[in-house]
Amino acid sequence: MNLIQLTPGAGPMFCGNCFHDNALVAALRALGHDALMLPLYLPIHVDEADQSAGNPIFFGGVNVYLEQKSALFRRMPRLFHRLLNSRRLLEWAAGRTASTRADEVGEILLSMLCGETGKQDREITELVEWLRHHAKPDAICLSNALLLGMVRRVRRELSVPVVCLLQGEEAYVDSLPPAYRDPAWQLLAERAVDVDAWIAPSRWAADRMTLRLKLRPERVHVVPNGISLEGYEELGPQSVAHAKAAPVLGYFTRMCKEKGLDALVEAYILIKQRERVPRLKLHIGGGCGPGDEPFVKSLRKRLAEAGYIGEVVFSPNLNRSEKIAFLQSLSVFSAPALYGECFGLYLIEALAAGVPLVQPRTAAFPEIVAATGGGVLCEPGDPKALADAIQDLLLNPERARALGGIGRRAVFERFSAEAMARATLAVFERLGNSR
Repeated sequence: MNLIQLTPGAGPMFCGNCFHDNALVAALRALGHDALMLPLYLPIHVDEADQSAGNPIFFGGVNVYLEQKSALFRRMPRLFHRLLNSRRLLEWAAGRTASTRADEVGEILLSMLCGETGKQDREITELVEWLRHHAKPDAICLSNALLLGMVRRVRRELSVPVVCLLQGEEAYVDSLPPAYRDPAWQLLAERAVDVDAWIAPSRWAADRMTLRLKLRPERVHVVPNGISLEGYEELGPQSVAHAKAAPVLGYFTRMCKEKGLDALVEAYILIKQRERVPRLKLHIGGGCGPGDEPFVKSLRKRLAEAGYIGEVVFSPNLNRSEKIAFLQSLSVFSAPALYGECFGLYLIEALAAGVPLVQPRTAAFPEIVAATGGGVLCEPGDPKALADAIQDLLLNPERARALGGIGRRAVFERFSAEAMARATLAVFERLGNSR
């Protein structure tokens, strides 16, 4: 099968969707299929081999922005537009995206969702022409529903099925100002009828988006996210020496409020104040861009005021080997996001390293914990409940190691990139049989 994966890049920032799509394409290739990953907006940044390397970038972020702002620019020669799609320029522009106003983001999203009647229609034309002459795909896979505006023309002009992944769009759209949020949901529902099939990473996400986009349930499939296990295979069970070392509470995902990092800091302070877990450390890792730095600075201040900053380590933007070593050093992992996480690749990564989870009983977390058997749940939005659950595991290291071992086996059996790729292929094969 010749599959095209369209994935928005995040420039220098690590992005969970990019990790997912990159692992999917790599696994499809390993299974003998032709899979091509095309970045949109900005270059892709991952800690594995970049499957989009050497491919052109479509819907370049600079062009998309200027097309939104200027009718004159929309009529500029194609060569000029292509010059603005250079990777170097887009990487420079990526450093300025944190300053983009919410109303500008909303305007561009609505225009993009309008597709052939929006201000970026020429970008769809360039993508379709390139695919027709260079790729000749059997199917196209969109990274998320925010790309639905292009589907109508792509299906009509290329006569191929289009599958759309569901990867956390709900929280993003709901965060827009009301003037853009409500029209965006309306356009998403209108454009959703153009898609042949949907793939959600959890039953929770599938049910939520089926309701919000008014999807036909038989077109919505659940394929759990998977990760590349390279580098994790060599890790053995945590040693006795590790168990006797100072316990470490860990966090590894984007360093932002949305992922619950401030709640975890408060839970850590509570545990330290109780003085029942001697020498407990807190290690915080993950993506940290310019827009996240003020939040991280406020956490450092809070920890300093509580008297524990010397026992906390911040490790931003680690590479893959550093990330795996970071995870292997942990005793318990928690990323208590409350915004409606549809999966959480960071949970699978922690479990692959044999680290048990403590997560709030919300969104897809109960589903992931039940499917892996690798953690415990607590009441959401309550730092004390989070502290209690973490402390219970830290005071029972044998149970913690057992949960970590169970979770690690589940990841290797059912949450690998290969398992995800095979299940994704099954969705496309059913589409082919029904056409």
